[in-house]
Amino acid sequence: MKKELIEFIGTFFLVLVITLSGNPIAIGAVLVAMVYLGGYISGAHYNPAVTLAVYLRGKIDKQSALRYMVFQILGATSASFVSYVITGDAVVPQPSGDITFVSIILVEAVFTFALASVFLHVATSRKTAHNQYFGVAMGLVLVASAYAAGPLSGGVLNPAVAIGTMTVDLSNISVNFSNMVFYVVGSTLGGALAASVYNTIRPDENTSSDAGHAKKSTIN
Repeated sequence: MKKELIEFIGTFFLVLVITLSGNPIAIGAVLVAMVYLGGYISGAHYNPAVTLAVYLRGKIDKQSALRYMVFQILGATSASFVSYVITGDAVVPQPSGDITFVSIILVEAVFTFALASVFLHVATSRKTAHNQYFGVAMGLVLVASAYAAGPLSGGVLNPAVAIGTMTVDLSNISVNFSNMVFYVVGSTLGGALAASVYNTIRPDENTSSDAGHAKKSTIN
């Protein structure tokens, strides 16, 4: 349960900073801190799309991945509720008014692919084992992605963020639901594609060769 608790805590503070500040630099900074806080315990995914990529990479088993995702969503929802209590406003990501639904999915998929790909290469590869730059790499790619994708799709890149923030905004759930679907679909596709590309680039570290390590920490 300690791994799941870390996933809850890390996702909680990530989403709390997102909802209270909306500042890409602040969001990237808290991710760096949370990665160093929990990386050695849970692997510091804090994102169901990243967990999916790690699962498809063969570095976490199915049951653990599902538990991670549940606790990530709980953390995001709890943070969104706390933010609502503090400010009195439900902060919900919104796409640009002139962007199409296809473009929302594409933007979310592309930048989630970047985020998950960086994670796989710096946190799960034997070539980068025990590195000290893991947190910084994750923070930087999130800052860049938030600046680039934010004005277009809203730059969610994380199904837990979409589900958590929109669950709290129940009065507008009918309006938010379609956006939530596009965010979840886009980021999930990005995470899955990241794992597929990684396994193609690094066939020596594919799911079959790493299957025996699936129950171990994703930091190895």
